[in-house]
Amino acid sequence: MLSADISRYVELHRSLGLKFRVQAGLLRHFAAFAEPRGDLWVRTETVLAWAAEAPSAAQRRQRLLVVRRFALQMQAEDERYEVPPALAFGKPKRERRMAHIYSSDEIRRLLDAAAQLTPRRSIRPATYVTLLALIASTGLRISEALALQLSDFTGPGLVVRNTKFRKSRLVPLHATARCGLERYLALRRRVRGADSSFFVSTGGSGLCHSTVYSVFLQLMRSAGLRQGPGIPGPCIHDLRHTFAVRALERCGGSDEEVARHVLALSTYLGHAHPSDTYGYLQATPKLMESIGRRSESLFEGGRA
Repeated sequence: MLSADISRYVELHRSLGLKFRVQAGLLRHFAAFAEPRGDLWVRTETVLAWAAEAPSAAQRRQRLLVVRRFALQMQAEDERYEVPPALAFGKPKRERRMAHIYSSDEIRRLLDAAAQLTPRRSIRPATYVTLLALIASTGLRISEALALQLSDFTGPGLVVRNTKFRKSRLVPLHATARCGLERYLALRRRVRGADSSFFVSTGGSGLCHSTVYSVFLQLMRSAGLRQGPGIPGPCIHDLRHTFAVRALERCGGSDEEVARHVLALSTYLGHAHPSDTYGYLQATPKLMESIGRRSESLFEGGRA
Protein backbone atom coordinates (compact mmCIF):
# COMPACT_ATOMS: atom_id res chain seq x y z
CA MET A 1 0.00 0.00 0.00
CA LEU A 2 2.73 2.46 0.94
CA SER A 3 4.75 1.75 -2.22
CA ALA A 4 1.63 2.02 -4.36
CA ASP A 5 0.74 5.40 -2.83
CA ILE A 6 4.30 6.61 -3.41
CA SER A 7 4.13 5.54 -7.05
CA ARG A 8 0.88 7.48 -7.55
CA TYR A 9 2.39 10.51 -5.82
CA VAL A 10 5.53 10.42 -7.98
CA GLU A 11 3.58 9.96 -11.22
CA LEU A 12 1.33 12.90 -10.32
CA HIS A 13 4.31 15.24 -9.92
CA ARG A 14 5.98 14.00 -13.09
CA SER A 15 2.76 14.50 -15.03
CA LEU A 16 3.02 18.16 -14.03
CA GLY A 17 6.38 18.40 -15.79
CA LEU A 18 8.63 17.90 -12.76
CA LYS A 19 11.59 15.52 -12.97
CA PHE A 20 11.10 14.60 -9.30
CA ARG A 21 14.16 12.35 -9.42
CA VAL A 22 15.67 12.95 -5.98
CA GLN A 23 12.31 12.94 -4.20
CA ALA A 24 11.25 9.70 -5.88
CA GLY A 25 14.48 8.02 -4.89
CA LEU A 26 14.15 9.10 -1.26
CA LEU A 27 10.51 8.04 -1.03
CA ARG A 28 11.26 4.59 -2.43
CA HIS A 29 14.16 4.25 -0.04
CA PHE A 30 11.81 5.16 2.80
CA ALA A 31 9.28 2.54 1.64
CA ALA A 32 12.00 -0.12 1.63
CA PHE A 33 12.75 0.85 5.24
CA ALA A 34 9.15 1.16 6.46
CA GLU A 35 7.38 -1.78 4.83
CA PRO A 36 9.48 -4.51 6.50
CA ARG A 37 8.32 -2.93 9.77
CA GLY A 38 4.75 -3.60 8.74
CA ASP A 39 3.92 0.05 8.00
CA LEU A 40 1.14 0.49 5.45
CA TRP A 41 1.20 4.28 5.75
CA VAL A 42 3.56 6.94 7.08
CA ARG A 43 4.23 6.77 10.81
CA THR A 44 6.16 9.56 12.52
CA GLU A 45 8.29 7.15 14.53
CA THR A 46 9.43 5.33 11.40
CA VAL A 47 10.16 8.55 9.49
CA LEU A 48 12.38 9.87 12.27
CA ALA A 49 14.24 6.58 12.58
CA TRP A 50 14.85 6.46 8.82
CA ALA A 51 15.85 10.11 8.52
CA ALA A 52 18.23 9.80 11.48
CA GLU A 53 20.32 7.31 9.48
CA ALA A 54 21.44 10.04 7.05
CA PRO A 55 25.09 11.07 7.53
CA SER A 56 24.56 14.86 7.79
CA ALA A 57 22.09 17.31 9.30
CA ALA A 58 21.13 18.66 5.88
CA GLN A 59 20.39 15.17 4.54
CA ARG A 60 18.37 14.25 7.65
CA ARG A 61 16.25 17.35 7.19
CA GLN A 62 15.82 16.67 3.46
CA ARG A 63 14.62 13.13 4.15
CA LEU A 64 12.17 14.37 6.76
CA LEU A 65 10.67 17.11 4.57
CA VAL A 66 10.31 14.90 1.46
CA VAL A 67 8.29 12.31 3.40
CA ARG A 68 6.40 15.02 5.28
CA ARG A 69 5.14 16.60 2.03
CA PHE A 70 4.05 13.18 0.82
CA ALA A 71 2.25 12.47 4.12
CA LEU A 72 0.46 15.83 4.04
CA GLN A 73 -1.02 15.07 0.64
CA MET A 74 -1.92 11.47 1.46
CA GLN A 75 -3.57 12.42 4.74
CA ALA A 76 -6.36 14.04 2.72
CA GLU A 77 -7.19 10.52 1.44
CA ASP A 78 -6.31 8.45 4.48
CA GLU A 79 -6.33 9.91 7.98
CA ARG A 80 -4.07 7.09 9.20
CA TYR A 81 -1.14 8.87 7.56
CA GLU A 82 0.83 10.69 10.24
CA VAL A 83 2.58 13.97 9.43
CA PRO A 84 5.96 14.26 11.18
CA PRO A 85 6.88 17.68 12.63
CA ALA A 86 8.92 19.83 10.25
CA LEU A 87 11.38 20.87 12.97
CA ALA A 88 11.98 17.39 14.40
CA PHE A 89 15.71 17.81 13.72
CA GLY A 90 15.85 21.45 14.76
CA LYS A 91 15.60 24.71 12.87
CA PRO A 92 17.81 24.83 9.76
CA LYS A 93 20.58 27.36 9.48
CA ARG A 94 20.14 29.89 6.69
CA GLU A 95 23.82 30.00 5.79
CA ARG A 96 24.57 29.91 2.08
CA ARG A 97 27.02 27.19 1.14
CA MET A 98 30.27 28.54 -0.26
CA ALA A 99 31.17 26.73 -3.45
CA HIS A 100 34.63 25.23 -3.77
CA ILE A 101 36.60 26.71 -6.66
CA TYR A 102 38.83 23.97 -7.98
CA SER A 103 42.42 24.70 -8.90
CA SER A 104 43.87 23.30 -12.12
CA ASP A 105 45.90 20.86 -10.03
CA GLU A 106 42.79 19.60 -8.20
CA ILE A 107 40.94 19.00 -11.47
CA ARG A 108 43.98 17.15 -12.81
CA ARG A 109 44.11 14.95 -9.70
CA LEU A 110 40.39 14.19 -10.04
CA LEU A 111 40.79 13.19 -13.69
CA ASP A 112 43.88 11.12 -12.90
CA ALA A 113 41.86 9.24 -10.26
CA ALA A 114 39.07 8.65 -12.82
CA ALA A 115 41.61 7.23 -15.27
CA GLN A 116 42.48 4.56 -12.68
CA LEU A 117 38.94 3.21 -12.40
CA THR A 118 38.38 -0.47 -13.00
CA PRO A 119 37.89 -2.52 -15.12
CA ARG A 120 40.95 -0.83 -16.68
CA ARG A 121 40.29 -2.02 -20.26
CA SER A 122 36.59 -1.16 -20.20
CA ILE A 123 34.86 2.08 -21.26
CA ARG A 124 34.37 3.05 -17.59
CA PRO A 125 37.61 5.03 -16.96
CA ALA A 126 37.23 6.96 -20.24
CA THR A 127 33.57 7.67 -19.49
CA TYR A 128 34.27 9.33 -16.15
CA VAL A 129 37.37 11.18 -17.35
CA THR A 130 35.46 12.60 -20.31
CA LEU A 131 32.29 13.36 -18.32
CA LEU A 132 34.11 15.26 -15.57
CA ALA A 133 36.40 17.05 -18.03
CA LEU A 134 33.38 18.15 -20.06
CA ILE A 135 31.64 19.62 -17.01
CA ALA A 136 34.84 21.41 -15.96
CA SER A 137 35.41 22.87 -19.44
CA THR A 138 31.82 23.88 -20.25
CA GLY A 139 30.06 24.39 -16.91
CA LEU A 140 27.25 21.98 -17.85
CA ARG A 141 24.96 20.81 -15.09
CA ILE A 142 25.53 17.14 -14.28
CA SER A 143 21.91 16.41 -15.27
CA GLU A 144 22.50 18.06 -18.65
CA ALA A 145 25.67 16.07 -19.28
CA LEU A 146 24.00 12.76 -18.41
CA ALA A 147 21.02 13.55 -20.64
CA LEU A 148 23.19 14.10 -23.73
CA GLN A 149 22.43 11.88 -26.71
CA LEU A 150 24.78 10.99 -29.57
CA SER A 151 22.81 13.26 -31.91
CA ASP A 152 23.41 16.21 -29.57
CA PHE A 153 27.11 16.34 -30.53
CA THR A 154 27.00 18.55 -33.63
CA GLY A 155 29.38 20.66 -35.70
CA PRO A 156 28.44 23.95 -34.00
CA GLY A 157 28.63 22.39 -30.53
CA LEU A 158 26.55 20.47 -27.99
CA VAL A 159 22.78 20.79 -28.14
CA VAL A 160 21.54 20.76 -24.54
CA ARG A 161 17.83 19.91 -24.58
CA ASN A 162 15.06 20.42 -22.03
CA THR A 163 17.28 21.99 -19.39
CA LYS A 164 16.37 23.14 -15.91
CA PHE A 165 14.05 25.80 -17.34
CA ARG A 166 12.57 23.54 -20.08
CA LYS A 167 14.59 25.29 -22.78
CA SER A 168 17.27 24.06 -25.16
CA ARG A 169 20.53 25.81 -25.95
CA LEU A 170 23.66 25.38 -28.06
CA VAL A 171 26.95 25.12 -26.15
CA PRO A 172 29.95 25.89 -28.41
CA LEU A 173 33.04 23.81 -27.65
CA HIS A 174 36.72 24.67 -27.44
CA ALA A 175 38.85 22.66 -29.86
CA THR A 176 40.38 20.68 -27.00
CA ALA A 177 36.94 19.76 -25.61
CA ARG A 178 35.77 18.65 -29.06
CA CYS A 179 38.90 16.55 -29.48
CA GLY A 180 38.29 14.88 -26.09
CA LEU A 181 34.70 14.02 -27.00
CA GLU A 182 35.77 12.59 -30.35
CA ARG A 183 38.36 10.38 -28.64
CA TYR A 184 35.68 9.11 -26.28
CA LEU A 185 33.31 8.37 -29.14
CA ALA A 186 36.00 6.28 -30.83
CA LEU A 187 36.15 4.09 -27.70
CA ARG A 188 32.39 4.14 -27.22
CA ARG A 189 31.78 2.59 -30.66
CA ARG A 190 33.38 -0.62 -29.37
CA VAL A 191 30.70 -1.05 -26.68
CA ARG A 192 28.21 -3.59 -27.95
CA GLY A 193 24.52 -2.91 -27.56
CA ALA A 194 25.05 0.67 -26.38
CA ASP A 195 21.92 2.84 -26.41
CA SER A 196 21.72 6.40 -27.76
CA SER A 197 23.10 8.03 -24.59
CA PHE A 198 26.37 9.86 -25.13
CA PHE A 199 27.91 8.67 -21.87
CA VAL A 200 27.42 4.95 -21.23
CA SER A 201 28.29 2.34 -18.63
CA THR A 202 30.23 -0.85 -19.28
CA GLY A 203 26.89 -2.48 -20.11
CA GLY A 204 26.10 0.11 -22.76
CA SER A 205 23.27 1.91 -20.94
CA GLY A 206 23.10 5.57 -19.93
CA LEU A 207 24.60 6.56 -16.59
CA CYS A 208 22.42 6.93 -13.48
CA HIS A 209 22.80 10.18 -11.52
CA SER A 210 23.11 8.44 -8.15
CA THR A 211 25.79 6.09 -9.50
CA VAL A 212 27.80 8.97 -10.94
CA TYR A 213 27.63 10.88 -7.67
CA SER A 214 28.75 7.81 -5.74
CA VAL A 215 31.71 7.28 -8.08
CA PHE A 216 32.54 11.00 -7.87
CA LEU A 217 32.81 10.79 -4.09
CA GLN A 218 35.02 7.72 -4.42
CA LEU A 219 37.31 9.58 -6.84
CA MET A 220 37.48 12.69 -4.67
CA ARG A 221 38.53 10.65 -1.65
CA SER A 222 41.11 8.66 -3.57
CA ALA A 223 42.51 11.97 -4.91
CA GLY A 224 42.71 13.37 -1.37
CA LEU A 225 40.14 16.09 -2.10
CA ARG A 226 37.43 14.88 0.31
CA GLN A 227 37.37 13.11 3.64
CA GLY A 228 35.09 10.30 4.83
CA PRO A 229 31.29 9.94 4.65
CA GLY A 230 29.27 12.67 6.35
CA ILE A 231 32.11 15.22 6.16
CA PRO A 232 31.26 18.15 3.84
CA GLY A 233 33.56 18.84 0.92
CA PRO A 234 33.70 19.88 -2.73
CA CYS A 235 30.84 18.55 -4.83
CA ILE A 236 30.39 17.88 -8.53
CA HIS A 237 28.29 21.05 -9.02
CA ASP A 238 31.28 23.10 -7.86
CA LEU A 239 32.90 22.34 -11.22
CA ARG A 240 30.17 24.51 -12.76
CA HIS A 241 30.90 27.29 -10.26
CA THR A 242 34.60 26.96 -11.06
CA PHE A 243 33.95 27.36 -14.78
CA ALA A 244 31.95 30.58 -14.17
CA VAL A 245 34.62 32.10 -11.92
CA ARG A 246 37.54 31.19 -14.20
CA ALA A 247 35.66 32.60 -17.19
CA LEU A 248 35.23 35.93 -15.40
CA GLU A 249 38.88 35.94 -14.35
CA ARG A 250 39.86 35.88 -18.02
CA CYS A 251 37.69 38.88 -18.79
CA GLY A 252 39.48 42.21 -19.07
CA GLY A 253 38.59 45.59 -20.51
CA SER A 254 36.01 48.22 -19.64
CA ASP A 255 32.87 47.96 -17.54
CA GLU A 256 30.86 47.62 -20.75
CA GLU A 257 33.00 44.69 -21.88
CA VAL A 258 32.64 42.99 -18.50
CA ALA A 259 28.86 43.46 -18.64
CA ARG A 260 28.73 41.89 -22.12
CA HIS A 261 30.94 39.06 -20.90
CA VAL A 262 28.64 38.31 -17.96
CA LEU A 263 25.60 38.34 -20.27
CA ALA A 264 27.33 35.90 -22.63
CA LEU A 265 28.37 33.70 -19.69
CA SER A 266 24.80 33.67 -18.37
CA THR A 267 23.52 32.55 -21.77
CA TYR A 268 26.23 29.90 -22.09
CA LEU A 269 25.39 28.47 -18.65
CA GLY A 270 21.68 28.39 -19.45
CA HIS A 271 20.57 30.83 -16.75
CA ALA A 272 17.19 32.53 -17.05
CA HIS A 273 18.63 35.92 -15.98
CA PRO A 274 22.15 37.37 -15.61
CA SER A 275 21.37 37.87 -11.91
CA ASP A 276 21.30 34.07 -11.56
CA THR A 277 24.92 34.00 -12.72
CA TYR A 278 26.01 36.40 -9.95
CA GLY A 279 25.28 33.68 -7.41
CA TYR A 280 27.99 31.56 -9.05
CA LEU A 281 30.67 34.20 -8.66
CA GLN A 282 32.84 34.62 -5.61
CA ALA A 283 36.09 36.27 -4.67
CA THR A 284 39.37 34.77 -5.82
CA PRO A 285 42.84 36.37 -5.57
CA LYS A 286 42.81 37.18 -9.29
CA LEU A 287 39.36 38.78 -9.18
CA MET A 288 40.20 40.75 -6.04
CA GLU A 289 43.37 42.04 -7.73
CA SER A 290 41.29 43.20 -10.71
CA ILE A 291 38.72 44.85 -8.44
CA GLY A 292 41.53 46.58 -6.55
CA ARG A 293 43.02 48.02 -9.74
CA ARG A 294 39.64 49.27 -10.91
CA SER A 295 38.87 50.81 -7.51
CA GLU A 296 42.22 52.58 -7.45
CA SER A 297 41.67 53.91 -10.98
CA LEU A 298 38.22 55.18 -10.01
CA PHE A 299 39.58 56.83 -6.85
CA GLU A 300 42.25 58.62 -8.89
CA GLY A 301 39.62 60.10 -11.16
CA GLY A 302 39.83 57.66 -14.02
CA ARG A 303 37.33 55.12 -15.25
CA ALA A 304 36.89 51.76 -13.51
